[in-house]
Amino acid sequence: MNKAELIEAIAASADLPKSTAARALDALTETITSALRDGDSVSLVGFGTFAVKERAAREGRNPQTGATLQIAAARLPGFKPGKGLRDAVN
Repeated sequence: MNKAELIEAIAASADLPKSTAARALDALTETITSALRDGDSVSLVGFGTFAVKERAAREGRNPQTGATLQIAAARLPGFKPGKGLRDAVN
């Protein structure tokens, strides 16, 4: 499912015009992105939790040459599904 299909599904499910559903989806993604950027987590009970994960710096290898290189530390967005979502998928 892509963004356009998701907007159509939201519009049909909530009985909203597609333009309103698109604005709601954009607002949701912007709000979650902003919260993660600030280091906060976003918990949606029954669905899951979006949080920032810290990845430590580490040593890696170039697969072509075998040369050692340093991979910088990074902050990555992560998602942990909630019980309701896990149960729905299984």
